[in-house]
Amino acid sequence: MIEALFNSPNFLAAKQLLQATEMQHLAIASNLANAETPNYKRIQVNGSFAEQLHEAVRSQDTNRIRNLSSQLEEDPNAISSRLDGNTVVMDKEMLQLMQNSVDHAIEVQLLTGNLARLRLAVTGRS
Repeated sequence: MIEALFNSPNFLAAKQLLQATEMQHLAIASNLANAETPNYKRIQVNGSFAEQLHEAVRSQDTNRIRNLSSQLEEDPNAISSRLDGNTVVMDKEMLQLMQNSVDHAIEVQLLTGNLARLRLAVTGRS
């Protein structure tokens, strides 16, 4: 029964979202670290990941959800406005860092809330 909870589409989707925000955090950190590197191209989590996850959740196919993976890719929409060809814009990266931190905190709260309810059901104590 507990295994079924950890293999539910919603739990697996939340886990995938958490991993994607962790990967996005790594991308932002890399972008910030390379903000002064000539010809560096901004990276991000693949843009199709969110749509693939949405479709997999809609299908309720746990194998499809489990087998999704977010990957880093060069941002195709990033355009350099600098002479050195670098496409990182510090203000945008900092804004994305804040948004990603909020997303991550919400996802962690959702997962821990579900686990706390499970613990309450099993033990009778919170």
